[in-house]
Amino acid sequence: MSDYRTESPPVLRDFLTYHETIRGHSSATVNEYFLDLRNFLRYVKLSRGLVPRDAELEDISIMDVDVEFLRKVTMAEVYDYLSFLSRDRVKNKNAGELEYGLTASSRARKIAALRSFFKYLTTKAHLLDENPIADLDTPKLPKTLPRYLTLEESQRLLLAVDGPHKARDYCIICLFLNCGLRISEIVGLNLSDIQGDHLRIMGKGAKERMVYLNEACTEAINDYLLVRNTIAAIDKNALFLSNRRKRMSTDAVHAMVKKTLKNAGLDAEKYSSHKLRHTAATLMLSNGVDVRTLQEVLGHENLNTTQIYTHVDNSGLRIAAAANPLASFRPEETGEPEAEPDTETAPSD
Repeated sequence: MSDYRTESPPVLRDFLTYHETIRGHSSATVNEYFLDLRNFLRYVKLSRGLVPRDAELEDISIMDVDVEFLRKVTMAEVYDYLSFLSRDRVKNKNAGELEYGLTASSRARKIAALRSFFKYLTTKAHLLDENPIADLDTPKLPKTLPRYLTLEESQRLLLAVDGPHKARDYCIICLFLNCGLRISEIVGLNLSDIQGDHLRIMGKGAKERMVYLNEACTEAINDYLLVRNTIAAIDKNALFLSNRRKRMSTDAVHAMVKKTLKNAGLDAEKYSSHKLRHTAATLMLSNGVDVRTLQEVLGHENLNTTQIYTHVDNSGLRIAAAANPLASFRPEETGEPEAEPDTETAPSD
């Protein structure tokens, strides 16, 4: 696994350290920044002819990148790189049949990393006098509604939990569907985070929040703790343990959710653990939770992120349509007499 602390030139390492230590971003987020920026710098070196033309992108070192190199970055180079991502970048090298071209959302994430990097160099580190990509736009993203399970499908999923770790897996899915937790928040839970009628959640950017537990979640946690307390855990703090008595990984939770979806007769390709978070948000919103409260429950920094769920609940749209004063209008109720046929021009039998 790549480590920016040993694989970055000083100018990039300082930026990533700033995000991890000052901005409080998670190691996973910082690593994504590193991979995105490293890929861009490799491409620029290749396009400038600083390495052999036949060099593989993944083999190009960026350890010689310095401020002078970054000062020469142009918008044309960035657009050329984005064109490469859009047309020529391999989506998944492990796939049987290679597909090329990243989605707009993937490109937008890489642009966000570039903009953050050059803004830091200009306004924080003061290493550049001008930001060469200050006017860089983000790709227009298609607006799509989040997929979610219906109430009936959610109940089917809970009923489908089975196997040697039934209490653990039921508890995890129950927390997904009732509390709308992220998968990283699920696997990061410690025993000490269970505090009476609520959980202490460490969310994105090390932001702490409190999530209250309903009756279903409380019972699921208590049932699982009866099992958890009999395990000689290697990771004594972790709430959810794997077969090896260590903290469950996100991959293990993903696999468990997919398996349970199949057991419930649901499309495991269409739904995922993150879709269970969408499901919780949609169910809460459709049952009277206001969007501001939902924002707090989900741990969204911006209200705009939460408001996507307001488009999922159709009840408000139905009410709005019914409230239109023309909703009950009928042409035959206007009281106007129907027009008489023109006897002079009307055809005869």
